[in-house]
Amino acid sequence: MKKFNIRKVLDGLKEVSSSTPSVQVGPQENHLIQETIQSEHFQLCKTVRHGFPYQPSSMAFDPVQKILAIGTQSGALRLFGRPGVECYCQHESGSAVIQLQFLINEGALVSALADDSVHLWNLRQKRPAILHSLKFNKERITFCHLPFQSKWLYIGTERGNIHIVNVESFTLSGYVIMWNKAIELSSKAHPGPVVHISDNPMDEGKLIIGFESGIVVLWDLKSKKADYRYTYDEAIHSVAWHHEGKQFICSHSDGTLTIWNVRGMGKPIQTITPHGKQPKDGKKPEPCKPILKVEYKTTRNGEPFIILSGGLSYDTVGRRPCLTVMHGKSTAVLEMDYPIVDFLTLCETPYSNDFQEPYAVVVLLEKDLVVIDLAQNGYPIFENPYPLTIHESPVTCCEYFADCPVDLIPALYSVGSRQKRQGYSKKEWPISGGNWGQGTQSYPEIIITGHADGTVKFWDASAIMLQVLYKLKTAKVFDRNRSKEEKGSTEVSDEDPFAIQIMAWCPESRMLCVAGVSANVIIYRFSKLEVTTEVVQLLEVRMQYELNDIESPDGGVGGGEQTSALPTPGASPQTSGPPSHPSTSSNNSDGGNIPCLKVRSTPLKQSPGYQVDLVVQLVWVSGEPPQPITSLALNSSYGLVVFGNSNGLAVVDYIQKTVVLNLSTVELYGSNDPYQRQPRSPRKTRQPSGGLCDINEGSATSEDRCKSPTSDHRDNSFSRSRSSSVTSIDKEAREAISCFHFFETFARKGDSTLTPCLYVGTSLGTVLALALTLPPAGEQRQLQPVIISPTGMLVRLKGSNLRMAFLDSTGALLPSAFEPWFEPNVTADGEEREKVRKRRPVSVSPSTSQDLNESQYAVVCSEKQAKVLSLPSQTCIYKHSITETSFILRADVVQMSQGVCVACFCANGHIMTLSLPGLRPLLDVNYLPLTDMRIARTFCFTNLGQAMYLCSPTEIQRITYSQDICENLQEMLGELFTPVETPEAPNRGFFKGLFGGGAQSLDREELFGEISSGKASRSLAQHIPGPGGIEGMKGAASGVVADLARARIALDERGQKLGELDERTAAMMTSADSFSKHAHEMMLKCKDKKWYQF
Repeated sequence: MKKFNIRKVLDGLKEVSSSTPSVQVGPQENHLIQETIQSEHFQLCKTVRHGFPYQPSSMAFDPVQKILAIGTQSGALRLFGRPGVECYCQHESGSAVIQLQFLINEGALVSALADDSVHLWNLRQKRPAILHSLKFNKERITFCHLPFQSKWLYIGTERGNIHIVNVESFTLSGYVIMWNKAIELSSKAHPGPVVHISDNPMDEGKLIIGFESGIVVLWDLKSKKADYRYTYDEAIHSVAWHHEGKQFICSHSDGTLTIWNVRGMGKPIQTITPHGKQPKDGKKPEPCKPILKVEYKTTRNGEPFIILSGGLSYDTVGRRPCLTVMHGKSTAVLEMDYPIVDFLTLCETPYSNDFQEPYAVVVLLEKDLVVIDLAQNGYPIFENPYPLTIHESPVTCCEYFADCPVDLIPALYSVGSRQKRQGYSKKEWPISGGNWGQGTQSYPEIIITGHADGTVKFWDASAIMLQVLYKLKTAKVFDRNRSKEEKGSTEVSDEDPFAIQIMAWCPESRMLCVAGVSANVIIYRFSKLEVTTEVVQLLEVRMQYELNDIESPDGGVGGGEQTSALPTPGASPQTSGPPSHPSTSSNNSDGGNIPCLKVRSTPLKQSPGYQVDLVVQLVWVSGEPPQPITSLALNSSYGLVVFGNSNGLAVVDYIQKTVVLNLSTVELYGSNDPYQRQPRSPRKTRQPSGGLCDINEGSATSEDRCKSPTSDHRDNSFSRSRSSSVTSIDKEAREAISCFHFFETFARKGDSTLTPCLYVGTSLGTVLALALTLPPAGEQRQLQPVIISPTGMLVRLKGSNLRMAFLDSTGALLPSAFEPWFEPNVTADGEEREKVRKRRPVSVSPSTSQDLNESQYAVVCSEKQAKVLSLPSQTCIYKHSITETSFILRADVVQMSQGVCVACFCANGHIMTLSLPGLRPLLDVNYLPLTDMRIARTFCFTNLGQAMYLCSPTEIQRITYSQDICENLQEMLGELFTPVETPEAPNRGFFKGLFGGGAQSLDREELFGEISSGKASRSLAQHIPGPGGIEGMKGAASGVVADLARARIALDERGQKLGELDERTAAMMTSADSFSKHAHEMMLKCKDKKWYQF
């Protein structure tokens, strides 16, 4: 006992001081491998975020730079340029972005937040940063307006007042438009918050102000009074000008639009209810839902466009949200899939006083971004080039592969390009600003996402871009009619029976294997040719523990190797009771061999791409549903797939379509079982062909379930439930299979030859080995059985095992054997087919690269620790306790350019790397607290310092832990701002210039500057300088040039402070100046006055 405690103390010490090497056990001198990888090769930073902005709240567009900005409810800011130019920024407060305004063609953006702060972003750097912020203390911001080419930002508030901010210095002007001055003096009621501000396109000195209650005011900025007031008895949601500045349009809460003449008093010149039914007797049409926004856009050669969102009649229950486009006499109602958050009309000119010439509408929906082409008949949508469909169905799992074979992306792209929808606009995507980065990173990267509806998507993730390549629908293999009968409604059920749980992919052979939540495994081959599969090949497997002392009445080989697509419940032998449908108290489902999903019985047409080769299903046994699959692996060289759950494991030979092995976890140990378990029922007879067997011990516990029990709407033959009854069996006795690794290694202690093996890791930390005997390649591989023999336990670790890998004697990572891809559907004659069949798998196994007397190293990583074993002696030479208080969620053995390491993501938010084989800690960064199980489920590391996870239901966040990538990131990122000439202002024409009538300009500086308007109240808002340009340099401070960069930052900050001091001194001087001026004026006034005149 003492010894054990000392070891623990050592582990604890080692945990504390990361500079000390890992504990070395066993003979050291044989294992002195010079490790090239060092801690300076690691640095952690976020690279890029892809996907649809989660919970969007606002949007803006720069018509000259052609950049789109979207703000979200969590304070995120996403900027989009041409496809591949994307940027993500975050407001520190995390408050919702209520409005965005570009400084058009200036490379800057103003954001207004729900916490009443306004921020100025500099977009002229690759990572935009805040230059200034202004936080309002007394009033709530409701609307902002920044006229084109103006530096004065109008801010409307909930109290109905309008404040003016100088965008350059981010200071408030003393000029304020108070609500009580704007409305009529006779009006006693408060007009409500400001919902709209804009200047007259033809006269910058006239400002239109819309108040929520229905009052609109035309304010004269120079004379500081209201010229006209327009009142309507319905609340206003938005206002828009006609470009000539003589008319404007308002949208109201009763679904009406009112058009007003600027000089017209009293009533609107026209009232329209776009979706209202017109009664015959001339009465007012019925009220409709509010029109939330309206835009009024003119064209040079035709009718104007009136575009609006909302306004549907109340009787359209269940109707989808709509955007309405009114053009002349035609009205088009465009249905959307999700509620509309905002929309913007894209026009040819940035000038509001010219014909607008609208060409597209960008519609921001709650879960999608749609761009409509206004120039084509039928208003088709543009094909969206951004990767915004990650969340089409919720993501349930991910895998990330860097440095894939070069032919993979073109192959996937060619089959995926046939899946594209038709009927898109023929025009180029209109959001086309920015420039791509100058990245030198050239290796192919692929991300695979598994989804709740059974789809699997392949994405090209090379060079910090993301583009969908190919989409596979695994649910096509099953009959779907069941769920419709059950539900009868369009509701999405809580349980998605087709959801993908685990994916295993061999990039070289292109073999794909997916495990679903309904305890099914589907094996796919990649083909470039279309094929029709008459009968989907099916294997049914029974994996089960049995309650003690229950004898099976028969030899129970369950299900046999049924290759029929229709399993017949009750036809094959039952484990308990006669072959009928016994009802159990816990579950009114069948006791027979019932899979959770029914495989389709009709022929399946399979397009080029991934085609189903074999379906393996775990069936219900004795009224108990199968346990969820917890681990999965495939090896294309051996032609085997293995999967495990809390009952045991099954190995399937997908070439012969048979089950080779079906063992319970207990049986893997043989006589060396280290755990005290309850005695189990006698062994069942086993068919020598490796048929299916029942391995029984106890019944499933509900804690092992990933989902809750379903409701009782189930038909009598196939239950969708993946839950089970709670029994008294102790959960600790349950040992699930947690990971696998196929490899050519030394099967037994002291072996001198390498043999194909399967390493098995369990949830109790045990690693066991199975030796594989494979028939020779060619025809014999089709006929002779694969023989598997357990060789016992290798090592035990603390916590559940997560990952295994093998290194050669020099410490280099050894890849598993694989077979290169070949076309499975060869249409040529028999000879060709034979050639394909006889191809020897290229085994990239150690035997080719090693002398037989050399050793290997096995690396095993669990939730708590990592160990390195020397093979064939099976001695543990290094071990490292990674975490004592937390546990690891994801561990991967990855190849960096400098060497191999173990990368771990811990539940306490730390990301760590350890060297191999020495297990020296190299990186430990507290990256992010685990706030969401989604992060745990989707986090993955891959080679060359890349990692990713889902940071929201709709977005992928990519990060790097490589110093090289961090240093080159600046080059790889795209540029948002590109120098573009501002278009010429519209020509006023000779007569307009002579007789007036053109656009009136206004010297806002004179009006809003401090000299004429005085200073704003200090308590109203506080100015916060932003980190601005220093941000980019702080990133460099952690690299090799750290000291230089730090010194430069210090100098910069000192310079900034000196600059601020300078400004303060100047301000004091000007105030002293103005004081002396005022005093002098007073003296002149008073000089000639007699005492009684005072």
